Amino acid sequence: MFSKILIANRGEIAVRIIKTCRKMGIQTVQVYSEADAGSLAVEMADEAVLIGPAPAAQSYLLADKIVEAVRQTAAQAVHPGFGFLSENAGFARRLRDEGIAFIGPNPEAIEAMGDKISSKKLAAEAGVSTVPGHMGLIETPDEAVRIANEIGYPIMIKASAGGGGKGIRVAHSDADMAEGFAAVKAEALNAFGDDRVFLEKFIVDPRHIEIQVLGDKHGHVVHLFERECSIQRRNQKVIEEAPSPLLDEATRAAMGAQAVALAQAVNYDSAGTVEFVAGQDKSFYFLEMNTRLQVEHPVTELITGVDLVEQMIRSAWGETLAFEQKDLSINGWAIESRIYAEDPYRGFLPSIGRLVRYEQPEEGDQGGYTVRNDSGVREGDEISMFYDPMIAKLCAWGETRADAVEGLARALEDTHLSGLGHNVPFLAAVMDQDRFKSGNLSTSYIKDEFPDGFHGLKPTVEQERILIASALAMHEVIAEQDGDPSERTDWIVMIDKTPHGVSLSYDEDEEMILTLTGGGDIRLSDIDWRPGLAQFKADLDGEAFTAEVKRVADGFDIRHRAAKARVRVLRPHVAEMYARLPEKAVADTSKMVLSPMPGLVVSIPVVVGQEVKTGETVAIIEAMKMQNILKAERDGVVKAVGAKDGDPVAADDVLVEFG
Repeated sequence: MFSKILIANRGEIAVRIIKTCRKMGIQTVQVYSEADAGSLAVEMADEAVLIGPAPAAQSYLLADKIVEAVRQTAAQAVHPGFGFLSENAGFARRLRDEGIAFIGPNPEAIEAMGDKISSKKLAAEAGVSTVPGHMGLIETPDEAVRIANEIGYPIMIKASAGGGGKGIRVAHSDADMAEGFAAVKAEALNAFGDDRVFLEKFIVDPRHIEIQVLGDKHGHVVHLFERECSIQRRNQKVIEEAPSPLLDEATRAAMGAQAVALAQAVNYDSAGTVEFVAGQDKSFYFLEMNTRLQVEHPVTELITGVDLVEQMIRSAWGETLAFEQKDLSINGWAIESRIYAEDPYRGFLPSIGRLVRYEQPEEGDQGGYTVRNDSGVREGDEISMFYDPMIAKLCAWGETRADAVEGLARALEDTHLSGLGHNVPFLAAVMDQDRFKSGNLSTSYIKDEFPDGFHGLKPTVEQERILIASALAMHEVIAEQDGDPSERTDWIVMIDKTPHGVSLSYDEDEEMILTLTGGGDIRLSDIDWRPGLAQFKADLDGEAFTAEVKRVADGFDIRHRAAKARVRVLRPHVAEMYARLPEKAVADTSKMVLSPMPGLVVSIPVVVGQEVKTGETVAIIEAMKMQNILKAERDGVVKAVGAKDGDPVAADDVLVEFG
């Protein structure tokens, strides 16, 4: 077995690989950029090698730097994780030529599956179900329209070398096809240096289901069942689960057999994923093969008990798979949510900066569900603008899907982050939706359920009880600590502007009893909170919950899952006065262009005194490898420019002001 492995990646996947290497008694070398010098992965690895500046193109994407680090540390193998060089056939071949083991598939398999046109042809030859379409090269919009009419609309226009959700359009008519074909060719050339485009039938209301495969260098291939990855935003996966709520045993077996057949056709010898688009009628068609470890691999590990990173290492060493297909089975259900540094209340824009607070849920068996949290950052770390904004992959396993859903919702409750925007409230909202709980999923789920963006959810009746109880309990704790308990029993608890009458008492065990004016008692016990803590934990009528809390001048800001509110505990006569307070006027920013996110100013192509027309670009901001183009929403004359090219800016900084 290898004695030392170099990890050519960063963040949570690097930490994940280090954990398996430790378990196997293998030393690790972590390469890092200047931005990652103080990272958790660097701290955990046995050795670390600086390979360049922060931009990936000057560090993690440079094969020469990786090979040099291998030589410097006498590592025997490289694990590429995912992203960066993980699916680069040239890199895998370079390592082989240098006598360095690549912990991934052979370069020929990567090459065969890396091109979407050739991979679909190979899939069809291997007996894999493929989407009706045209895999040959298409030169002109007219030719694309002719072929589209032969296939039948709607049609997906896709870049052959595409990935990461780029180079994809859907056409519903000849006009859509002519316009979309030209646009995708241009996008593909700019993004991938390859303008080849192909067409395929667009499956209405589709689901994204993938099969995990695993092979060795002796011709053995098995599948480890499926993952459902239909909850996506802008073609990027957000929530994944295993198994899929759609599939029955016959469909699962058929998909698995086809995935194995394709892997065997290209002599696949590592972990990989065969992706399918599935109809609601359980029809399925080959989409592409990812020749690497997937971000969402933990859910497969949770339901099979197989460590995929370990199996990749053993395969690269030359070991034969220690199990056959008949030895594998599905145990329970697992769901993963990707926690990102992005602000769901601001259109999911990236939110970079320091992770001031990061309280993670306890991992392991929680009684009824099990928690796993794959994270590559710690409290105090910086979320860099140069890389993917992922903070963690939070997973829950349960005996049933309902157990896993509720377990993940509780784990999200127990996660607290501050210092930057994050999508935990959004993830919690999905867990609480009846549609998600029913398993009625599709790739348009987020667009369907949140057509106007995410603005949080209104508190349910049960959540109102949580907000009331939490606020009154904190109010009592603070009064007791201040040495000024009022001994009042009747209070008005206002959730935003809605008053709730509450009568407070205690039972013989000193547990709080809250009697609501509208009827019904709330019993609050096992309270775990003191001033300064950001999480309030207790049992409400015997059920544990966690709320995120913040003390403010006139009450508390409280969030439970996706519901948040300003909650005030008031004497009845004070509550009457609050009801008469006028609304605070909202600041007029109509003549200002504000930065929608923290980032760097790429350019501000306007100057003071310049006349600007509606729709003209006034600023470009870059963060997390994404450029945000800001346009004028009305005609006007520039009165002031608040930043210059290259300046760092915070969210809501004024970039341009009109007169």
